[in-house]
Amino acid sequence: MTEATTTPAAVTQREWDTWRSFIKMRRALDVALERELQQAAEISSADYEILFSLFNAPGKQMRPGELGQRLGWEKSRVSHQVSRMGARSLIERRDCDADARGTWVGITPNGSRAVLGAMRSHADSLRSNFFDVLTDDELDLLRSLSDRVLERTTNACETTGDC
Repeated sequence: MTEATTTPAAVTQREWDTWRSFIKMRRALDVALERELQQAAEISSADYEILFSLFNAPGKQMRPGELGQRLGWEKSRVSHQVSRMGARSLIERRDCDADARGTWVGITPNGSRAVLGAMRSHADSLRSNFFDVLTDDELDLLRSLSDRVLERTTNACETTGDC
């Protein structure tokens, strides 16, 4: 191996500043959205992601593996989150008639009420904290940049199998 392949690439001060600003913005946005979900419907952002996915799924149910894939979550994270939400009667596990070993995760009436209560507030929070501070050109640029980074990280994930 040459030195060029074993030495990490230098990160400039400008790059570090940009990275830190991005991380700080992302964390502040996550906190604002989380706070809004708690106030509007007493659910977390993880609860909302699952409830929203199930609410929009055919039959308002999904297999756990499909849910994890849609959310980009590990199997164990889905399992733990589903268990916590089941204990609060937001979702329920149902046996799969076609596959005795399989289960479905379905939204309950309580879960439907919670996600419906959160949708308007969540959209308003996204609007005021994110969309309204960007121009249409900036939104297009952000989308393009996000897609490029996702493509790079997805390709790396698929190449190494470390997903």
